[in-house]
Amino acid sequence: MKSLANRRAKSVALLALVAVVAACGLPRTGPTKREIYAGSVQREGDAFVVSVNDRVTRATSVVPALGFSNNFVRAAQLGSDIIRPGDTLGLTIWENVEDGLLSGAASNSTSLEEVQVDGSGFIFVPYAGRIRAAGNSPEALRQIITRKLEDQTPDPQVQVRRLAGDGSTVSLVGAVGAQGVFAIERPTRTLATMLARAGGVTIEPEIAQITVIRGKERGKIWLQDLYEHPELDIALRGGDRILVEGDTRSFTALGATGSQSRVNFESQTVSAIEAIAQVGGLVPTAADPTGVFVLRNEPAEIANQVMGRSDLVGEQRMVYVLDLTKPNGMFMARDFAVRDGDTIYVTEAPFTQWDKTISALFGSLNTVSSVRTIGG
Repeated sequence: MKSLANRRAKSVALLALVAVVAACGLPRTGPTKREIYAGSVQREGDAFVVSVNDRVTRATSVVPALGFSNNFVRAAQLGSDIIRPGDTLGLTIWENVEDGLLSGAASNSTSLEEVQVDGSGFIFVPYAGRIRAAGNSPEALRQIITRKLEDQTPDPQVQVRRLAGDGSTVSLVGAVGAQGVFAIERPTRTLATMLARAGGVTIEPEIAQITVIRGKERGKIWLQDLYEHPELDIALRGGDRILVEGDTRSFTALGATGSQSRVNFESQTVSAIEAIAQVGGLVPTAADPTGVFVLRNEPAEIANQVMGRSDLVGEQRMVYVLDLTKPNGMFMARDFAVRDGDTIYVTEAPFTQWDKTISALFGSLNTVSSVRTIGG
């Protein structure tokens, strides 16, 4: 009887010691599942804790739309032959006499290369004077120069060539093969062709975003959408600024995952199962697959849909719960979309915390026993 009482007393003392050790706050990766639920609105917290199902997945599957406004899409392509201020022209004039006004005795032609159209749109041609070139095609300007010269030299023959100049140029910066200022010419009058002219993009096409700034207006598009939807290949305008950059969206992974870090999106859409895979999956010896949480500040419109209400105003703290052990749990995780700024947190399994408690307890007892042994 006495031995049985001693064993019971030791058991009670051991349980009490385990409780004390557990209460001291053992190391862990974050809050437990119970602690997260304790912070819900239903328990006087400030976050809505919601289990993910098909309805929640549909309500939250919002992907930021990128595209161009009608002002961009409806803009017609520039006429490649219209001369503009800043353009460079090449002029050749033939005269029907041996010793003409412009040509010497040895030649009956004169070439004026790289004649710059000034800011007011004019050029100067000897014996023809100051002529307005901007707004005219090379053919119209040829006729104007011919009329100006024919009173002074018989039957002049004039050729006008529009060279690449800075009259209609765009600037390309960011992740392109060659950054710089490029003239809008016949082959490069649209966004896609201008990108090709600059050497294409130098980052993964799946995450490449293209921003076009035109005056006070700007539009942004995915590179993949640009090629999948030809109608979005907008016509360029002089002065356009084009920026090519990678997707800046990211999410944060914490808890019992392969790595705890801030992770950039690798495609236009990322599901919860893909996000977990990106950080190395769940830790098999520590993770609780019933406690995968996605924390997010949700706009009121979506929060009301998720909660089946209409009275929520402003951003709401939402905690979405994924249970991967359910029959369709993996499908739910595959269909649930992760968004920019989300935090994915995987709780530890209850056994993991118990194992830490036991290890801390018996590790301490073993240490005390070793000290006593050394001390004799």
